[in-house]
Amino acid sequence: MEITKKHSLALLLDPEKANLDALPITADSHPDYIFVGGSTGGDTTEFVRALRNKLPITNNQLPIVLFPGNSSQFTPEADAVLFLSLLSGNNPEFLVNQQIKSARAIHDSHMDFVPTAYVLIDGGVETSTMRVTQTKPLDPTDIDAIVNIAMAAELMGKKAIYLEAGSGAKVPVSPEIIKAVRANTSITLIVGGGIRTPEAMHTAYKAGADIVVIGNHFESHPEELSKFINHTSQVINSDDERYMRLALCEAEKALAQDEIPIGCVIVSQNQIIGRGHNLTETLADVTAHAEMQALTAAAQTVGGKYLPDATLYVTVEPCPMCAGAIGWAQISRVVYGAADPKRGYTLYAPRVFHPKATVTAGVLEPECRELIQEFFKKKR
Repeated sequence: MEITKKHSLALLLDPEKANLDALPITADSHPDYIFVGGSTGGDTTEFVRALRNKLPITNNQLPIVLFPGNSSQFTPEADAVLFLSLLSGNNPEFLVNQQIKSARAIHDSHMDFVPTAYVLIDGGVETSTMRVTQTKPLDPTDIDAIVNIAMAAELMGKKAIYLEAGSGAKVPVSPEIIKAVRANTSITLIVGGGIRTPEAMHTAYKAGADIVVIGNHFESHPEELSKFINHTSQVINSDDERYMRLALCEAEKALAQDEIPIGCVIVSQNQIIGRGHNLTETLADVTAHAEMQALTAAAQTVGGKYLPDATLYVTVEPCPMCAGAIGWAQISRVVYGAADPKRGYTLYAPRVFHPKATVTAGVLEPECRELIQEFFKKKR
């Protein structure tokens, strides 16, 4: 098993602390991975068995991955193990000795393993990892040193890098660190510690994290797990930005015609199948919004009214009318730039899209917002 899924969420459970009865995991709402482990111990075998009995889905859908603090925490009951080496410290016990102690058991189990560089970065608190390993975390301002360790890890054959601010960290790993490591390595990048909001999770994704790990926060707030799971689909990627810039080009066309500058493009299989911009004044038609123009163009392109494989990009949050049309067209994904708190669909019709549709908000939001704000300033 490879842990390579982009923009995924791992729930970290400590066998000594986790309350399995409090986990709101369902077949339809679950993280991408469950990491099991801690710095001090616990009966990992019994915990994993109990966890499997609690899960409403199979391990093919929700892999259990060991995140062991030492060799005694290995169990063949899991699906895979992060074969960790603490490269941020100079304690040989956690650089190689614990790995040697667990090597035969892992080998004989035929379990999947992921050679992983564990890099502890100062998150503003003393962590159990620091106490157990008797090592100090790296200075978060010394980005060159952190990048050098990450580069060395890849050269040594590691398949993943785990940037860890520590359990209960006051400050998560900074976007600057994540970006720098991502720019200089190509292996899976895992980030954990101090992440308490979906926004912080998105910040890590945008900076280059492949997997975000959250544990301590969900111990205190298990009810928030579903909120984070629902937000993992709202990840801004380079394709989103590229197509949103094309939507901004459409908005500029509207501006040139003294129309409210909103633009839209519709994409299917990496091809633009529809474009449109606001034409309500030009056509003297209150329904001639950018999304309506683009939907009509897309339907003509594909020769049908349903667009289930398409993503719609629009510079401003759709109004209820446009959102209704998007829902009828069965658009599978909607991406918008600036929110419209006064007239947007989320205020009046938050469930109008197709039930399986996903929404990503805030792509190039400053540029989208500035364009429309400048238009109305000139009108006043």
